[in-house]
Amino acid sequence: MSAIRRRKPINESDKTSEASDSKPHKEKEEEQHGDDDGSDKDKKKIPSKIKKKHEEKQPKWSCLDSCCWFIGCICVTWWLLLFLYNAMPASFPQYVTEAITGPLPDPPGVKLKKEGLKAKHPVVFVPGIVTGGLELWEGRKCAEGLFRKRFWGGTFGEVYKRPLCWVEHMSLDNETGLDPCGIRVRPVSGLVAADYFAPGYFVWAVLIANLARIGYEEKTMYMAAYDWRLSFQNTEARDQTLSRIKSNIELIVATNGGKKAVVIPHSMGVLYFLHFMKWVEAPAPMGGGGGPDWCSKHIKAVVNIGGPFLGVPKAIAGLFSAEAKDIAVVRAIAPGFLDNDIFQLQTLQHVMRMSRSWDSTMSMIPRGGDTIWGGLDWSPEEGYSCAKKRERKNDTQIAEEAGVESAVSQTRSAKYGRIISFGKDVAEAPSSDVERIDFRDAVKGHSAANTTCRDVWTEYHDMGFGGINAVAEYKTYTAESIVDLLHFVAPKMMARGTAHFSYGIADNLDDPKYKHYKYWSNPLETKLIHLLMMK
Repeated sequence: MSAIRRRKPINESDKTSEASDSKPHKEKEEEQHGDDDGSDKDKKKIPSKIKKKHEEKQPKWSCLDSCCWFIGCICVTWWLLLFLYNAMPASFPQYVTEAITGPLPDPPGVKLKKEGLKAKHPVVFVPGIVTGGLELWEGRKCAEGLFRKRFWGGTFGEVYKRPLCWVEHMSLDNETGLDPCGIRVRPVSGLVAADYFAPGYFVWAVLIANLARIGYEEKTMYMAAYDWRLSFQNTEARDQTLSRIKSNIELIVATNGGKKAVVIPHSMGVLYFLHFMKWVEAPAPMGGGGGPDWCSKHIKAVVNIGGPFLGVPKAIAGLFSAEAKDIAVVRAIAPGFLDNDIFQLQTLQHVMRMSRSWDSTMSMIPRGGDTIWGGLDWSPEEGYSCAKKRERKNDTQIAEEAGVESAVSQTRSAKYGRIISFGKDVAEAPSSDVERIDFRDAVKGHSAANTTCRDVWTEYHDMGFGGINAVAEYKTYTAESIVDLLHFVAPKMMARGTAHFSYGIADNLDDPKYKHYKYWSNPLETKLIHLLMMK
């Protein structure tokens, strides 16, 4: 029998199946061969099926995934920190502080309590400009759902949510200086009106807390809150605020055994309370009709904190161009941001329109003219050098440094009487070298309104290019010419301001004209109240 077997015939289908079965083995061998070779030219491409499987196993990382991951990390971190903050003992921050800096000194209230002091005279607080809270009582359609919500103070949430609506409600009428039609924004009442300006930014809160340590409470403390945007006399005309302060002081004195009140005004509140003391003793209807001895009967003492009796130069920058110190800081941090018209916010124009409708700001224009603040070549601060804080040194070193500083001050004398100067060279040059053209009778010319802010009212629109050039050509302004400058730049604003405030010096205080309320907040044009100091 033959040992050779006959092979079975192979069909075409079997060939194809064998070829397909052997193909992966060949590809694996070729890949191994290519790897051993190490040359890129001999490598073979991966088949499309394997590529698809590889892509399915590793999905692409999209931009949306990155955003979700980032937001998730922030949320987890936030909730973790919030949990730790709530779980932390209340004394932990103080413990950490004391561990770093050593034991903290006792607060003033604790020291006074240890010394045996207790509450005696009732205390009245008078907040200054911008520090008192304001809330909405009536508004436009854009302010729906905000009844009795704070529009000023607190978190200032509405500034970010609806800025144009907020500006509209915080602005006053340009003709009357009172509420626009359909809008009522009123001061918050109680101690919460000005304890904190914003979260973490205290005004009266620390003083209230320290007084509470020696026995004071709400029945012995009173916050004389008022709408700080209005002129002083208009707070009485609209809200009867002066009458309310009078009644509350009488009440707090009567309910505390007749002990007279100690009044603590701050900033513009100093001027406001000076106006109140003149108003309360003046006869009705202009005054409160309390009689000439009302203050001596109800007020023990007045403790003024930072009172701008003679005005403040920084108020000029805010009224003239809205370029106050805070605006300058923002410009330094983010140049060009405030001038940007993105979303048509026109930030500076809106700030100027709003702040110029607040008549109270004109109470802080410098008073007394050149007699108080100085002229082009002199000022009360003449020869003073703004040097850095001195270290403790012996008399010889101090004398030597004083001689050097006096020599420097003579060569570089600052002209403090020049409150506004157009250019550093003008600010430092002798008056004989400064050529000035009077602006008072200048023709304002054609309107200089910017088309990007035509819907925002500012009185710069009425000045024209001729008026702007005239202001610049005068070059430098003293306290006396600044009042004329504001009349030229913002006549409507100053018409309201001069009806409620004065900026001069009285020649004769017995003149009957000084009985008008516009002089009551100017200590240079009114007789000060005499408080009878009795135990």
